[in-house]
Formats: sequence, structure tokens, C-alpha cells
Amino acid sequence: MDAQIVDATSRFSDRVLRFLERVEHRVARTPAEREAAFRMRYDAYIKNGLIEPRDDGQMYDVDYDDDPKAWITTTYIDGELAGTTRVNLAVDENGNLPCLGVFRDVIAPRLQAHRVIVELTRTAARLDFSGAFPELPYVTLRPAFLAAEYFDADFAVATARAEHLGFFRRIFRFEPWCEFRDYPGVTTKIACLGSDFRAGKERVAARYPFFRSTAAQREALFGPREGATAGRCRAAWEHAKFEARASA
Repeated sequence: MDAQIVDATSRFSDRVLRFLERVEHRVARTPAEREAAFRMRYDAYIKNGLIEPRDDGQMYDVDYDDDPKAWITTTYIDGELAGTTRVNLAVDENGNLPCLGVFRDVIAPRLQAHRVIVELTRTAARLDFSGAFPELPYVTLRPAFLAAEYFDADFAVATARAEHLGFFRRIFRFEPWCEFRDYPGVTTKIACLGSDFRAGKERVAARYPFFRSTAAQREALFGPREGATAGRCRAAWEHAKFEARASA
């Protein structure tokens, strides 16, 4: 990599690391917290012309927002809600991922092989913060990276429109897994992107160290790793990993 690019990347990462001192990640759990995230999604998608107007002013997906293996992560800057990303988890062919509705032929074989997949969707940011904080897209997506590490994901998956492909490839080392397709509920074609998370996570974190986290930070979002309440899908996850190792 060109030395100037390396230096610029390093300076940018240092800036985001300093910015993280003003950032707090949470999971939206109360009705008020969830509604705020749904309204933020709606505002961002309307602003970008991706959906048609709705009377309730919210973007709520009952099948995926209410799934037991879904986490609506929120990002706060100086105590104010600034961004949101939904994380969905699947560990086998019974998983409920948003991408399965359109890209089942691409995703299902991996789930049938008991590969753990974390999908990040419904990323949105507060419109008046987007211009003021260029770091916002990175910190808003940071909880998804934490989730993939917490759940020891084999693959991380995202669905994105054409103008976002470069971002996901550059930052997360995602690659297109198929061609663009029509996607229900939005006005543009969408591609399915994926990465071998285990193989690439250290390279991502080395280049962008603001994605690194401690076990305590991950557990603050997704629950303790041990015990009966260790995450809403810990038992299913452990079972799937055991089965995968046993059949390897």
C-alpha cells in the first residue's frame, strides 16, 4: 500500500479513536428507544428516496425487528441518538435473516452447513449529524463488527445499493456474492455482500483499530457469555457450533 495512503488511514483511525470517547453504543430495548430507531431509519430512507412515504413515519420490520436473534443497536454522541444498525444472527437453516427473502440461493447453503452468519441492515444516521460528524458512518456500524466477533461469526453479510459497495469493500473487505436484484420495500436494486469474518477480521482491525473492543464492551451490548441468560440465542449458537465441529 502506498505510504501516503497508509499515513492518511492512520491519521483517520486516530481521529475516530478520539471520537469514540464521545460515543456510547446501546441496544434499543424499550418501546421509546425502538421507536426512535424506527423513525431515524424512516427519515434517512425517505431522504435518500429509497422508500415511499408512510403515515406512521416509521420503518419497522416485524419479522426481523422482533426476532429473538435480532438486536437493534443504537449509537449516541454526547448523549444524543445519532445512528442505528440492526444485527440479525442465524446459525442454521432455520435462521431468520432479512437477506434470505431475496438471496436464499446465496445464503441458505452456508446456513445448511451450520455456518454462523451475522447480517447488518437498516443502518441509518441522524440527518443533521451526518454532515457534522464524518466519523458517524464508522461508529454507527461498529456494533455490527462487535456482534460478529461476539458470536464468533463465520460470515458477516450486508445488503447494499450500488453507491455503498465501495465503502463496504474498503472498510470491511466485503465482496459481492451475487448480482443486483430487486428488493421488496425499496426503490432500488440491492446486492448481497459478504466476508469471511474470521479470516479477515484481524486485517480490518489492524487497519481500522477503532473496530477493536474488549469482552466487557461486547457483553455490555449482547449479554454475558456465560450463564443461562448469556444472550438470547446462546444455546442455539453453542449447539450449532458443536454440531459443526462434530461433523467436520
